[in-house]
Amino acid sequence: MIEKHIQHIGISFFGLLGLFWLFGCGTAARESDPYRFPGEIHLKNIRMLTHGGENAEAYFSFSEKQLIYQATTGQLHCDQIFVMNLDGSGKRMVSTGRGRTTCSYFLPGDSLFIYSSTHLADSTCPPPPDRSHGYVWQLYSTYDIFLARVSDGKILSRLTTTPGYDAEATVSPTGDKIVFTSTRDGDPEIYTMNLDGSEQRRLTFARGYDGGPFFSWDGQKIVFRASRPTTPEELKDYQELVQHDLYRPTTLEIYVMDADGKNIRQVTHFGKASFAPFFHPDNRRIIFASNVNSADPRNFDLYMINEDGTGLEQITFNETFDGFPMFTRDGKHLVFASNRFNEKPGETNIFLADWVDAPSSE
Repeated sequence: MIEKHIQHIGISFFGLLGLFWLFGCGTAARESDPYRFPGEIHLKNIRMLTHGGENAEAYFSFSEKQLIYQATTGQLHCDQIFVMNLDGSGKRMVSTGRGRTTCSYFLPGDSLFIYSSTHLADSTCPPPPDRSHGYVWQLYSTYDIFLARVSDGKILSRLTTTPGYDAEATVSPTGDKIVFTSTRDGDPEIYTMNLDGSEQRRLTFARGYDGGPFFSWDGQKIVFRASRPTTPEELKDYQELVQHDLYRPTTLEIYVMDADGKNIRQVTHFGKASFAPFFHPDNRRIIFASNVNSADPRNFDLYMINEDGTGLEQITFNETFDGFPMFTRDGKHLVFASNRFNEKPGETNIFLADWVDAPSSE
């Protein structure tokens, strides 16, 4: 599960720059691409697919004709799973409407999907994280991963049965494996399993949180976010929180490993919060969300970096939140979640953009 970051748009140098661009020489561009900010040269024709509520983690079907995502909208009190067409039409809930859900993903053929849910423990929403510990994420131990049918949402099987948090599941583009995060061994670690839940195997073993994994397009690598507490104070804080299924996400770095868990290497060294990494179809570059260039820890933008840690480039320039990016297989489109241009504070919407890999100018 990934906690949603809620920010408010404030007035700053970049806000004034945006006003200049809106009312000055960039008026025509603003009118033709109303959801695009100055500097976002890799994005064009940005479309808002949802309008209101909290919508996040939208991922393409294998055919790339639909998106599956989680949302708290309307009368819902916590996230449920929805699908929609690429133009935002045809929205419908495909989870049970009970408990809290997260991290949904299509399986090959697009008739089945996986997601995590707490509904077996309680039909109501679980309580929010205990913020007496500060800003923390709740790794609900009642999450399990389920296989369900897209047509009617019927659950066909429960893929995880071990005690502890099982969530953050995604499917390899090659269609043979699921990768996910679990606390079954006392620490948030990354595991893989077959599409039917068999052969569950642990891949990471270092102390700290390992999660948010995605396969590369060729299925040979896994990119993920991780923390590595090292000082006595950090280790003490981490251990106290993890015993209560909590995690403090103030420092997260991007890592890559082979699909079998070997050859783990650290990509970023920012000392900030970086998450939601996803490989570009070239299997060399990684797009991710981070607050690396912001004085406000709640301000996340999208960045691109080479797998070896070189070539960092900022992609979005929104003063609130941009995250959860995913490319299409041909690299021509990007879906992401954002607080940009929301009608009410706290709303997060899903956006779809054309990707300009080598822009010539603004």
